[in-house]
Amino acid sequence: MKIDIGIDERHRERIAGGLAKVLGDTYTLYLKTHNFHWNVTGPMFQSLHLMFETQYNALWLAADEVAERIRTLDVFAPGSYSQFGKLTAIKEEAGVPDWKDMVGQLVEGHEIAAHTARETIKAASAAGDEGTADMVIGRLKEHEKTAWMLRSLLK
Repeated sequence: MKIDIGIDERHRERIAGGLAKVLGDTYTLYLKTHNFHWNVTGPMFQSLHLMFETQYNALWLAADEVAERIRTLDVFAPGSYSQFGKLTAIKEEAGVPDWKDMVGQLVEGHEIAAHTARETIKAASAAGDEGTADMVIGRLKEHEKTAWMLRSLLK
């Protein structure tokens, strides 16, 4: 059955492309945060271990919401590591940095995700896609807040 939600195919594909980047950022941050949860050491172990767990759980749920929004627009969602790696500007961490570097990398990742969200909001708003804009505004606020909370640990 043909989709008719008031957004033409060209705009839906453009918006879904932005959402795919949001999903790539989200999944990459999820994986990085989970890795850091497992491997953090040092004097901040207990608080960071718990904080990272809260954050990766929130990112896991967000990834599902973003992917389902892509599907709502009748576009297939990316779902592989290689696809996510091409969609995100967030750098992968192959080693085990110290806790301060972990926190710094996550701040940077959330800031990159905020930039990606802003671009996607612009595309959605320009096409009159309030549903996507609203969802991504929520993601933007979460990335900004998480970056602030993590950044505060480094002062």
